Amino acid sequence: MAQNTPQSAELAQLLQTGPFHLALRSALTERGLALTRVQHKLAQRGITIGVTSLSYWQQGARRPQRPESLRAVRALEEVLELPAHSLHRLLVPEGAARPDAERPAARTYRSLVAPAAALQQLFAELETPADGGLHTVGHHERVAIGPGRQLLTRESLQVVRAHRDGVDRYVAIHRGESGCETDRVRVRAAENCRLGRVRGHAETGVVVAELLFDARLRAGDTHVFGYVFEDGSGGPSSEYLRGFSFAGGQYVLQVRFDDAALPVRCRRFAQTSAGAPRSGQQDLTLSGRHRAVHLVEQGVRPGILGIAWDWG
Repeated sequence: MAQNTPQSAELAQLLQTGPFHLALRSALTERGLALTRVQHKLAQRGITIGVTSLSYWQQGARRPQRPESLRAVRALEEVLELPAHSLHRLLVPEGAARPDAERPAARTYRSLVAPAAALQQLFAELETPADGGLHTVGHHERVAIGPGRQLLTRESLQVVRAHRDGVDRYVAIHRGESGCETDRVRVRAAENCRLGRVRGHAETGVVVAELLFDARLRAGDTHVFGYVFEDGSGGPSSEYLRGFSFAGGQYVLQVRFDDAALPVRCRRFAQTSAGAPRSGQQDLTLSGRHRAVHLVEQGVRPGILGIAWDWG
């Protein structure tokens, strides 16, 4: 039976998000086991596998797919003292084989964003696939609500990991409040990226922006970048939420209010999809000095997280 040996933050993250070969490589490095030693320990458990195959698995040159290979992966979890199913689930999540995937299990944008048709139209204009080849491993977001109760700005510092080679951009999504004038929304590239094309959908208040990196990422590479949406054109705001296509990573959301417009109640919430009932609701206390509330989610699940507030 696999042991729950303490893991580094990097290994724990990779076991949540993948890809498989990087999680395996990190576990081998952390345990300090040579492939010949791993092969010997597997043989003791009745699993015969070559060192070359193990090497290919950790390089990402090959991927375990056959039943005997998947049995070897389960035995590897024991040898490397990893939680049961932690490697196996990166290959076969919830019992469904996905031999061609190198990314964590995903939820479609259609299930997370209410104006899905508008978003698909904007992505088509940018010739951007729904899966841009990146998943988030850390995101700190700050939202400012103005004196007129309107959403003024949202600043993001984001850490992403590529799950395929050649990724050189990220498409950020903003949805303004009712009455948002998309042509007045401004996007700024704050650090480690450049602003590319920006497109808006006036009827729904959705804006998408390309953020271009200076280098192409390889599968497994991480990138840290920041950006800002400046709005203020919509009506009163009563909530801020974010949809997550991929599992894993930490999310921090801070909402700050102007002294001239303070809510009477704030609460965090979660949803499995747009339109689904809200769960995990918890009251948040507005800080006296900074007029802000926040939430921290250590291991994000596919779905929606947000903060809602009531005006007096």
